[in-house]
Amino acid sequence: MIETYSIWNLHGEQVDHASSSNAPRVDNVEPIVDPNDQVMGIIQDAFPFASTNINQEGEDDMPTPIDSAEFEQYEKLLKNANQELYPGCASFSVLTAIVELMHGKIKYRMSNLCFDYFLGVFKRMLPTDNCLPKDHKHAQKVLHGLGLGYENIHACKNNCMLFYKEHETLDTCPICNESRFKMTSQNKTTKIPQKVMRYLPLKPTLQRLYMSTHTATDMRWHKEKRVDDDVMRHPADGEAWKEFDRTFPDFAADPRNVRLGLATDGFNPYGVLNQHHSTWPIFAFPYNLPPWKCMKKEYMMMTVLITEDPGFMDKRCSHVR
Repeated sequence: MIETYSIWNLHGEQVDHASSSNAPRVDNVEPIVDPNDQVMGIIQDAFPFASTNINQEGEDDMPTPIDSAEFEQYEKLLKNANQELYPGCASFSVLTAIVELMHGKIKYRMSNLCFDYFLGVFKRMLPTDNCLPKDHKHAQKVLHGLGLGYENIHACKNNCMLFYKEHETLDTCPICNESRFKMTSQNKTTKIPQKVMRYLPLKPTLQRLYMSTHTATDMRWHKEKRVDDDVMRHPADGEAWKEFDRTFPDFAADPRNVRLGLATDGFNPYGVLNQHHSTWPIFAFPYNLPPWKCMKKEYMMMTVLITEDPGFMDKRCSHVR
């Protein structure tokens, strides 16, 4: 038990003084893992079929077919994972260095400009023949093969529609006739979109939960390991979950089917300095996972990022499919 834990005695929680005083203290010590091994594990999880094809060369079993473009991405990542950061560097490969730096950028909320500055400093510190990317943009290109990218989808200035699928080739909104692109001072149309919705594909993220050995078992926790004793510990203990199972028994029969929670809220990233701009992220939460994981930030999936004026908030969800 964490020493700073507060007992919620006003909510009925009781303290077991005998067990708490005699319980031995166990320090939470994380095992030391080679970062290069971790990165290789990530690649194997992201491309299980590609690694299987390579391992099965010379064997009688027929390898699993894989798309050529996907296999090319796998080979690029594998090359960066095996390439030394600079000649003689045994501690970091190119891919390991990028993953470590990008992890620190996200963890400590570093801006892209700040990241570019320090990346340039590190590159000058290393030997001149190092392979470290020169900026954040080039680092992202290396990680793109891991499925960490996003898709830009143009939207109508008035939030009438998305220029997507059957509307992808249109230059004006068929509802309000507003131009898809911005206008220059000479009234000439440029190819700069008036509004962009950033879509982070949800399907590959969910597939990744089943590709990894660490989370594949936990995705069945709600059915196989949950204690059903009428105590509310998880959404699966709620009546809404149980009613859904009764209504859709075929879906409920397979515990691997994904249950998601959806959350969204708007905020102004510029505070009171600009009241005409707001940002709406849309998050998905995998409720298959146990309660100590499903609401952790590591498993929060941002699927859509919308920026729009406050006057159009009531339309934000009706046109997102």
